[in-house]
Amino acid sequence: MPEQNRRILFTREKIATEVRRLGQEISRDYGDQEIMLVGVLKGSFLFLADLIREIETPTVVDFVRLASYGSGTQTSGIIEFRKELEMPIRDRDVIIVEDIVDSGYTLECLYNKLLLQQPRSLKICTLIDKRARREVDIEADYVGISMDDGFIIGYGLDHDERYRNLPDIYLVEED
Repeated sequence: MPEQNRRILFTREKIATEVRRLGQEISRDYGDQEIMLVGVLKGSFLFLADLIREIETPTVVDFVRLASYGSGTQTSGIIEFRKELEMPIRDRDVIIVEDIVDSGYTLECLYNKLLLQQPRSLKICTLIDKRARREVDIEADYVGISMDDGFIIGYGLDHDERYRNLPDIYLVEED
């Protein structure tokens, strides 16, 4: 993807400010009560790494990996779990950490699956909330940045597994 086809949408400074704010909100809400962060691989790993350093609350971390099938830009709504949690979540305060909420299908599936494991509480934290393409009724409890629409890359967000390493978030512009 040529550089001329992308422009910075959110700078690393903006991202850091929002991550810091989210960490403060989570710390305020939970105090000294231990929480469990569940990162959704692969996209959330950079966000989660920065977020956990901003949280003052005692924290443990686990990961899940999911895949949804469909065309390159749309999901079929069929979700496959490729990596399950390794730690139990029953009677724990759990926060799902997601890089972006788009259609909401994958997140809704994960949320409902985790609810069956009877956590004490279950919340959602997302760096990017993309409202224009939401197809299911699911809302994040902690939102870093809201945006309308557009394909974005960088800071963990990818296109065919590339561009996750970019420190800013870029909007990919049509030719």
